[in-house]
Amino acid sequence: MHPGKLKEYVHLFEEYTELRVQENRSLRINLVNGDVMTNSSGSAGGVSARTFKSGYWGFASSPIPDPDGITRVIRNATDNARFLASKEKKSFSPLPSSPGTADRDFSTGKKRLSRKEIMDFIRYLDSTIAERFGKLTSRTVSLQLLDMEKSLVTSDGSVAFSMIPRSIMYVSMNTEKNGEPVNLLEVFGGLGQFEDVFDEPENLLPHIDELYEHLMRKADGIRPDPGMKDCILDADLAGILSHEAIGHTTEADLVRGGSVAGDYVGKQVADPLVTLVDFANEALGQICPVPVYVDDEGTAAKDAVLIEKGILKGFMHNKESAAYFGVKPTGNARAFRFSDEPIIRMRNTVILPGESKLEDMIASVENGYYLMKPSNGQADSTSEFMFGITMGYEIRNGKLGRAIRDTTISGVAFDMLKTVTAVSDRMKWSGGGMCGKKQLIPVGMGGPAIKCKLNIGGR
Repeated sequence: MHPGKLKEYVHLFEEYTELRVQENRSLRINLVNGDVMTNSSGSAGGVSARTFKSGYWGFASSPIPDPDGITRVIRNATDNARFLASKEKKSFSPLPSSPGTADRDFSTGKKRLSRKEIMDFIRYLDSTIAERFGKLTSRTVSLQLLDMEKSLVTSDGSVAFSMIPRSIMYVSMNTEKNGEPVNLLEVFGGLGQFEDVFDEPENLLPHIDELYEHLMRKADGIRPDPGMKDCILDADLAGILSHEAIGHTTEADLVRGGSVAGDYVGKQVADPLVTLVDFANEALGQICPVPVYVDDEGTAAKDAVLIEKGILKGFMHNKESAAYFGVKPTGNARAFRFSDEPIIRMRNTVILPGESKLEDMIASVENGYYLMKPSNGQADSTSEFMFGITMGYEIRNGKLGRAIRDTTISGVAFDMLKTVTAVSDRMKWSGGGMCGKKQLIPVGMGGPAIKCKLNIGGR
């Protein structure tokens, strides 16, 4: 439903109200050793309304976005907010208004492929992997497509439409060495529908060849020496660090809940080489993996500078947190499903590139590690983190050496970032991230390579 249709219901708004119609369309295909384990598609959508009254929110949703359903959710949300406000008085600040207008449709202009044609694409990749790489014990090729279509109108004049698609391919390879399993996974794709993101399967083969080469080196790899080491974190590691250990601590709702970042505003939390930004929709002249032009509260989205030259500058905000802190909202309120209320979420969080060359950074390390791929990980509101490492190499006398087996890195991000001594001049995005804060939602992350000191695990 285009927001022009939703504007017909604005006369029903008796309090501050946000009205959103949304549909998520998905396709999942999963091949394991050539067998189709998953081949499913779905669509989930509906309408929701959220109303603000005297410091309280009322929310209602319905899977039926017809005139009766839309009218009902507006009235129910209004009644809910008024009921809560009638029970207890609450001190509150008026919500700030930064209304946005946008019409952004990233649908492909190409002829859409059939399900069979997409399946043939994936089968070709799978069979080629099987033919080329005889040392594998198993292989998995997976595809996940997601189209998020939203229309929104608000009391303060926001009118927005977006169709943000994402197409992600996962290739996982497994082998065995001395009875131990060895695995590597690579993620391909990002913003766009399948036809725009994946043209010919042959174009992925050089990257798959490279993945296999890393896997073979890893199978013959060593366990790293544990302890505090000089390390270079490649883009994927810099990205997950930025998101998990820094990004979450600077979401304003978590700051209000006690995040350590609340004590650090205006203070040095990183080396001056480090500038970290949560970008709304464009960065360094390119569209971000998850572009947000108007958030799900109707706020015109703007970039949130979190760390600037080592100094913590501020947080990511929705309307309510912006009112609490006395600042402007940044447009970070996002909801995954029509039935979800928008909460403060990251969009595209990244450390900006510096001036160093990666090869010079490696050459400057006498005894350390070049860490390339993360697995799972976690961080808490103190910025303490622990991440798994699935791919990396030792550095000895300024040169890359043997691959390393799976290990972990850990530390306190606001301490570790103070040890940064170089930031590479090139960065790359990862478009396959999903953040799980209360509700899953796509996020972009990435960065340059950074040289730092951190604790690495051993056997």
